[in-house]
Amino acid sequence: MAERLVLLGAVASPHGVKGLVKIKPFTERPEDLTAYGPLTDESGQRRFAVTLKGRAGELLMAAIEGVTTREAAERLKGTRLYVPRSALPPPGEGQYYLTDLEGLAVRDTAGRALGRVQRVLDYGAGAVLEIALADGGELLLPFADAHVPEVDLEGGSVTVVPPDEIPPPDEDEGGR
Repeated sequence: MAERLVLLGAVASPHGVKGLVKIKPFTERPEDLTAYGPLTDESGQRRFAVTLKGRAGELLMAAIEGVTTREAAERLKGTRLYVPRSALPPPGEGQYYLTDLEGLAVRDTAGRALGRVQRVLDYGAGAVLEIALADGGELLLPFADAHVPEVDLEGGSVTVVPPDEIPPPDEDEGGR
């Protein structure tokens, strides 16, 4: 089985006429985008040697080895940039990478098996667990304490509170 890849950023757009690109980083510290070695595409087959050149707001400006024209940079637009999970430093005590949740068993608060974490999605508004249910269905659940009160990496499971069991917000507290 191929090693799991971790998404660190995505090429947003070309910058200028000499092949520079703007990259949206998904790392805690944007400059860490290149700290873990060469980046690859989702297949792990195409490698990118990236040199950071500066910032443009929340985006990083970068040169990619072999990309010397705006047209070549334009062809990379939307390319997602990954590193092997093994290239990342170990997480701190009580911390984990979202990718480490994929494949974990999902149980409800009563301990009943519900399924497995298929993927962790994050489009910028917060992580969402895509859960493949044992009955063949699918459940998307926000990765927030109200929905996922416990993560047990060593035990290989997450405990979730299904949406129908979450109490509605108290109207006196200005619920959303």
